[in-house]
Amino acid sequence: MKPFDLIVVGGGLSGAATAYFASRRGARVLLLEKADLNLAASGSNAGSIHAQIPFEPYRALGPDWAEGYAATIPLFMAAIDRWSRLEAELGGSLGVSTKGGLMAAASDADMADLERKAAIERRAGLPVELWDRGDLARRAPFLADDLAGAAFCPIEGKADPFLATPLFARRAMDHGAEIRRNAPVQAIDHDSDGFVLETPEGRFAARCVVNAAGAEAARVAAMVGLDIALEGHPIQVAVTEKRPPLLPYLVYYTGEKLTLKQAAEGGFLIGGGWPARMRGAPWVDPVSLARNLAVAQLVLPALSGAQIVRSWAAMVNGTADWHPILGEAPGVPGFYLNLVPWMGFTAAPAVSEALVDLALGLEPALDLSRFFLAA
Repeated sequence: MKPFDLIVVGGGLSGAATAYFASRRGARVLLLEKADLNLAASGSNAGSIHAQIPFEPYRALGPDWAEGYAATIPLFMAAIDRWSRLEAELGGSLGVSTKGGLMAAASDADMADLERKAAIERRAGLPVELWDRGDLARRAPFLADDLAGAAFCPIEGKADPFLATPLFARRAMDHGAEIRRNAPVQAIDHDSDGFVLETPEGRFAARCVVNAAGAEAARVAAMVGLDIALEGHPIQVAVTEKRPPLLPYLVYYTGEKLTLKQAAEGGFLIGGGWPARMRGAPWVDPVSLARNLAVAQLVLPALSGAQIVRSWAAMVNGTADWHPILGEAPGVPGFYLNLVPWMGFTAAPAVSEALVDLALGLEPALDLSRFFLAA
């Protein structure tokens, strides 16, 4: 059994990007996916490209948490820059549009919190503007007129989750990577020579393994004796019928869970992390759907009467402190973690490239050391 240089576990965006960057650098790569590519969170999220500190954990965990979480901002800024160059590099559309993200305040108290949060973000290097009511009326007149203001980040935006993973996977195969679907990892043996992964497709050996299995990553990590505090959360998204162009920004809301954006073809993508139901697999919860739509209409009144054409649910990975878990696992040389909770879609291109460089002994462009798993 000739070993691969690197085996990637997980066929979402992080896994496909890892396979692409490694194979492009000349490594012999195998990607193992338990079902099919892009079926979980990577293909089922709302396609938001984030950089601002999320408001919900800021409100729940406070400014001290935000000061620590601000270490992720350079990571997300590097990822957004990487997104801006990917379509030319990969030779295909990813639906990337970065016209800015607008975090709208539901009240004066929330606006004061946004001002304090923006100060933390600016110290970390993120460009953030504070818009008062007058600014909103002039620059975003389509939003509700009772909003107290907003924080605007000009580099945020969106990409198409239906396009990204498949394009990375095609380019990885163009560079010689092998992809095996319906090949769940059942066991991992490891010693000083590397790893042997057991699947229904057979046993595969590699010098290095990258765990990019999303909500399944804790189960995979346990196979090499690692206990990581990662959870799976079922959430859902909906999309409306096509409407004329109206909304250029990614919109958040401090009042309740919401991400809102308009796709290039005209449909509005409505998300924000509302919980789905679990019936063996995630199912759309009509109660969450109704409330999510009500919040979206509250922020964007023009959504009144818009028909929902599709809604769907998926599992995403999360950690209690929202911090990524990245890099080589302590005590398991050659086993790498590629896990960014909640905002992995944003981070995947830059983080995956940096992890590949670490695994191949190259100098990464992005410093991931703040997010290494503690020994």
